[in-house]
Amino acid sequence: MPDWEAKSLSYGIGAVARRFGLPAPTLRTWDQRYGLGPSLRTAGGHRRYTELDVQRIQEMHRLVRAGAPASEAAEAALKIRRVGTESRPVLEPPVRPEPVYSTSHVARAALMLDSWFVAAALETWLRDQGVANTWNHLVIPVFAAISRRQDDTGAGIDIEHLFSERVLAALAPLVERPIAPIHPRPVLLACAEEEQHSLPLFALAAALTVQHGAECRVMGARMPYDALVDAMRRLSPAVVFLWSQQPGTGAAEPLAALPRLRPASTVMVGGPGWSDLPAGVVHLRSLDDAITSICAVLR
Repeated sequence: MPDWEAKSLSYGIGAVARRFGLPAPTLRTWDQRYGLGPSLRTAGGHRRYTELDVQRIQEMHRLVRAGAPASEAAEAALKIRRVGTESRPVLEPPVRPEPVYSTSHVARAALMLDSWFVAAALETWLRDQGVANTWNHLVIPVFAAISRRQDDTGAGIDIEHLFSERVLAALAPLVERPIAPIHPRPVLLACAEEEQHSLPLFALAAALTVQHGAECRVMGARMPYDALVDAMRRLSPAVVFLWSQQPGTGAAEPLAALPRLRPASTVMVGGPGWSDLPAGVVHLRSLDDAITSICAVLR
């Protein structure tokens, strides 16, 4: 389609945000930082997205969701010059293709305590598949394989610890403060007071940071509720997310006593350890559910 025809249709930022499920602040950041914004200006001075602009946003969104750094994704998206063309041919494959790390290969490497193979596999998956897919389709299945071995043999704590350490080492560096967060208030993530399993917090925080530009503060395992209250008052988070893996760690009573801030903090929990939650506390059942629900609050 010729460029002049592409400009015959135009869209406001709200329409583009709804089309791709993106927060409007993210689109503004892409515009300010990478020049990936509306190129049409109306007679009244309003900026509008053309069909070409929308296709570039679509490509940027696709590449970021696939795990590409935002700067590289924007560079590739801006190479689209006409509606109907794609940037993908511009992204040349590496000279030496990366090895394929299947779930079974990674599980076998973990059983052999091959931490170097596991680390390389996690790095490749996170880069190529993104945080959520890596967690859902690699990390969880490998943990399930390790658990089956523990059930069958009564051994394998060393394997679980090695794999957990590698996963944490891969996820933790991804949780950095975005240059332009999508919301002025952070997301506060912590374990319940006696809960020691903190990996799900880092998976969620990494996904929110890398894929959605949210500012996250991870407080880690065994967070005393009085310390959580103090952190809430200091940070005034938009969302408080608490994790309970083991039955008995997810006590509901302290949740009802959390401070009522102004503006309010939305309290959400995850993990199978919770029961009898107080009114207003949302129980999220999966990583994807948590990402969607938290982003809905931040928009």
